[in-house]
Order: sequence, then C-alpha cells, then structure tokens
Amino acid sequence: MLDIAIIGAGPGGLATALRLHQKGFRPKIYEAVPDLKPLGVGIDIKVYGTKEVTELGLLDEFRKISVEAKTSIFYTGYGQEIFSEKCGKHIGYDHEQRFVHRGTFQFMLLDAVNERLGTDAITYGARLSRFEQDETGVTLYFEDAEGVPATVRHDIVIGVDGVHSAVRKQLVPTSTRTHYSGVAMWRGVTVMPPFRDGGSILHIGDPGRQGSLIVYPIANDVDGQGNQLINWVCEQYGKPKGLEDWNVRIQPDEIAHVFDDVKLDFLDVGEMIRSAREVYIYPLIDNDPLEQWSFGRVTLLGDAAHAMYPRGGNGVCQALVDSRVIAEKLAEIADPVEALEAYEAARRESVNRLVIANRGEGPEVIRRLVEERSGGKPFDNIDDVIPRAEVEALFMEYHRMAGMKRPDDQKEPGAFKPVFTEETMQRVAAKADIR
Repeated sequence: MLDIAIIGAGPGGLATALRLHQKGFRPKIYEAVPDLKPLGVGIDIKVYGTKEVTELGLLDEFRKISVEAKTSIFYTGYGQEIFSEKCGKHIGYDHEQRFVHRGTFQFMLLDAVNERLGTDAITYGARLSRFEQDETGVTLYFEDAEGVPATVRHDIVIGVDGVHSAVRKQLVPTSTRTHYSGVAMWRGVTVMPPFRDGGSILHIGDPGRQGSLIVYPIANDVDGQGNQLINWVCEQYGKPKGLEDWNVRIQPDEIAHVFDDVKLDFLDVGEMIRSAREVYIYPLIDNDPLEQWSFGRVTLLGDAAHAMYPRGGNGVCQALVDSRVIAEKLAEIADPVEALEAYEAARRESVNRLVIANRGEGPEVIRRLVEERSGGKPFDNIDDVIPRAEVEALFMEYHRMAGMKRPDDQKEPGAFKPVFTEETMQRVAAKADIR
C-alpha cells in the first residue's frame, strides 16, 4: 500500500485524506500551523460539492452546520430584480446546495479525519521547507519545530497547501506571482432575522457604480432566538492592493453608505453592513492557470493547483472533486507516477477554464450586461433590457462549465452568442488586470 503525504489540513487536504481512506490508504497530513482555527467566513457548496460530501458519509453532519440554498436572485444597484432561479433540489438537482462557514466546514472534515484515521494522522507545526524526490519516493524537509521530524520519507506527496503553496513554489517557481484583479473584497457576517425564505442568496449592485454585493445565510438560530448568521461579500474596484490575509479586520463604515440606493422591501442592506459582527478586507487574487500539476511523485490539488476568484462558489467544491479523482486514480493504477498523471489529465483542463471564467466575472456578468444596456438607470420592465431567454442561456452555459448541468438544460444550440468564450473571458479579465 502506498505511503502518501498530504501537505495542508485545509478543507481540500482533509477531504483528500478521507477519500484516500475510503480506498484503503492511510495518508499522513502535515499542517504548517501549530493549532487550526476556524478562519474565513461563508462558502457556497454547490450541488456537486454536496454530492462529494454525501459520498464521504457526512451529509447529516453537514446539514446540521449549514443552511440549505433555495433561491438565487440578482438585483441592480437600485434593488430591481433582474433574474432568479431555484437552487439545488428545488430546481431538480439530485443534491442540495448549502451555505456554511468555511471554518465550521473545515472542522467537520477534521473531526471525520480524527475519527477515521486517528488523531495522529496530522502533524501540526510542520512547515515544509523543501523536498527531494527520486525513483522510489520523496523526502520532505521541515523547519525546526517541537514535535516535528526534520525529515520524513513517503512514496508520493500531494500539495494541498493553498494559494501560497510551498510545494507549488518548488515545482513551478515562476508561478509564485499571483494575479491581482484590482478589486478588494470586504467580507462580513451579521446576526439578524432570516430574510425571504431563509435560504436565499442575493447578488446586488451596479458593478461600475457601487461594486457588487453578495448576501446569504450560513448558520441557523445562532443565538437561540431564531436569528441567522448572514454572510455578505462586497467587491469594489480601485482599492489598494494589500496583503493576502483573511485576518485584516476593518470597520464597515467605509462601504455601508454605498448601498443606500438599494431598495429592497425585505432587507435594509446598509443597516446589515453597519451591524456586522466582524468585517475583513481581502484583495481578490488568483493564480494564473498552470500547464502542469504533477511532477513525478509530487502533485498539486485544490488552491495550490488552481486558486480562483471566489465567484460562483466553486473553489472548495472543485477541491472536493480533485480529492475524489486523485483517490480513484491511485486506487486504480498501480504505478503512482502514472496515477498522478491520470488525475491531472482528468482535472486540469476543465478547472483551468473555470479559473479564467471566474476571472471574467462568472455568473455575475448578468448585472454588468444589464448596467450597460440600461445605461445604469432604473427600468420599467427587465424584459425590455435583456430577454429572459438570453439570461437563461447565459446561466445554462455557466452551469455546464462548472460541471453541474442544470436539470432543464437540453443543451441545444441557442440563438444567443456564448458569454464565456475564451476570447471574451480573456478580454474582460485583461480590462481589470492590475499587476
């Protein structure tokens, strides 16, 4: 049986360990921090992500810590509805779409690893400094730390150590430069009563005038009084580039007033932002798609392989798919080098397309199209601005690209020009490229 090392105990690394365990492996995880903390805010687990969680045997636990998504609604910066669609099982998928706090989700996976693989499966404080590989295995070298071996030897290594991956830096030194969008993300959480059906995700704003705001619940009854924990994310151009650190806390006053023009009869957006329990600022960054993930006995997975803008809720979900595929290939193919190559062949090209699609706005493109066609003014009838059939075609296209073809998608040639072509996505990305 292969002796497998996983670098990183984020959601992707933990899911990979669980998938490998299902196939009979007992991987060892090395985590750089000495003590995991439930960092981050909300994440959107799409239907295909919930499928992966279900196959891990964790659906019941996942339901307890998350909120089921029911409706996705797009609004202009004035609060006028552009488009809405049902989510998950409500539109006919086999699985639910769910919203959850990233840290809570990570700790659910951590508990499963501790239970199934044992509490000694993870070595904490193990910060990788370098590795060397030969025909029979890989030697890992760690920075000096109490309880951490200076070197260890494994048959293969899977780098799941995030956007600043130490494994990727050694494999592909030229990839260390991140792609900055020129956009800052303000991420906050607010304790408040449920709005609408208690499971709606709202996409609000004029991308040019206000920026974009996404709002959704990530936990139910957080205070014993029926209130939800509401996650919101605001993107704005023109903010200074800063350190990529989830823990830069700020006050919400700088952006709350920007959304005072939004008039929704069920939510005071400005008050939601002003009442936030905590707010973080984070530059919108990804990495340019890699031409290769696997190098002999070492490969990359999750953000280390394909860090993408958090648009469309696909980052963690794609890592969950990676974890299943790599476990399948390692179980099916005797030669570990060939297995890692097969994993990359199955995943890299499609994920790289999604990285570029998210860089070019992802499904949020609909609000920009409405802004351009309406001149940024209120309208009387959305169908006069953009036909419903065109909007449906756009969303069908994005669902296919993300690997979750909508149940009502007949995939017939439509009358509208595709939005997510390589040329279009590169042009939109280049327009906001500030390196």
